[in-house]
Amino acid sequence: MPFVVTWDHVHLRSPDPEATATWLRDVLGGEIVHAPGRIDVNLGGAKIFIAPLEGDNAVNPPPPHPHQGLDHFGLTVKDIDAVAAEIKAKGVTFTREPTTIRPGVRICFIRGPEGISIELLERDKKYT
Repeated sequence: MPFVVTWDHVHLRSPDPEATATWLRDVLGGEIVHAPGRIDVNLGGAKIFIAPLEGDNAVNPPPPHPHQGLDHFGLTVKDIDAVAAEIKAKGVTFTREPTTIRPGVRICFIRGPEGISIELLERDKKYT
């Protein structure tokens, strides 16, 4: 392959970018950075751009799960059960409780702002 691809960002649209950014900061530990016309959140080495909805332009609501296209994004954590307990205490909705899906991989899914599905996962040989 003659070129290299690396991640730059994920771009979200929100009716309340401040609330979305605050959720990502308060629940997942992101760092909020204000940029012209949007709010960015640095999260786990990646950037999430959060743009406001523009004026009276109609937008579609998030589709019901499951659907074609982007399904979720996944974030790696250490000690997933402790992380799950901490964010559950903050009132986060789990769509899948922590479970070991195969040897060495434990996951859970949470509902983020604007209905975004977020997977938290831990890869560790202790999960059998």
